[in-house]
Amino acid sequence: MNETPNTTTVIDRLSAPAPALVVGTLAWVVATAVVLLSGDRWSGALPICYAGIGVGFLGYSLFWLQRRAARRGRRGAQQGAGLL
Repeated sequence: MNETPNTTTVIDRLSAPAPALVVGTLAWVVATAVVLLSGDRWSGALPICYAGIGVGFLGYSLFWLQRRAARRGRRGAQQGAGLL
């Protein structure tokens, strides 16, 4: 018998938005630390790093709100994409 591997769990795990949001935000935190430690040479990039951290927190908070609404069964909640 030929068994097909269950790829839906792998695809679901790789397409989940939460890990991508967390890793992306942490990358911006690391970039901010590098810019702060490098001194005056990269000081122009500091506002971009702060914006990246802010967008990461905003994205995760929107994802969290949508996931909470989907779990509660709200009518306006999005479905799929790792929300339930």
